[in-house]
Amino acid sequence: QVQLVESGGGLVQAGGSLRLSCAASGRTFSGYHMGWFRQAPGKEREFVAVIRSIGNTYYTDSVKGRFAISRDNAKNTVYLQMNNLRPEDTAVYYCAAAATLYVATRTREYDYWGQGTQVTVSS
Repeated sequence: QVQLVESGGGLVQAGGSLRLSCAASGRTFSGYHMGWFRQAPGKEREFVAVIRSIGNTYYTDSVKGRFAISRDNAKNTVYLQMNNLRPEDTAVYYCAAAATLYVATRTREYDYWGQGTQVTVSS
């Protein structure tokens, strides 16, 4: 069992930055592939970024060059650095963990989810 707790959300003006954190329980964190998703009101949950257990990363096109995902296995934590935020980035952001991962963008690939943290970007 893995428990995930996100933090770092908040209200920021367009062009600003936030860093989200996701703290994971369990000793096998380093073996999990970790993803970030987001869900805006009235929309489906969508993929944002993933960092695999070996460290390679992948992003959805809309955040490339602005967001960066990283992990610290010693701290059992994954991060999402978000720069140059836009109003359309407003959503609840969730982290997720997958023991095996074939298609990183699919929500059903992930075994565990956090409770989410709200990010609001004002124009």
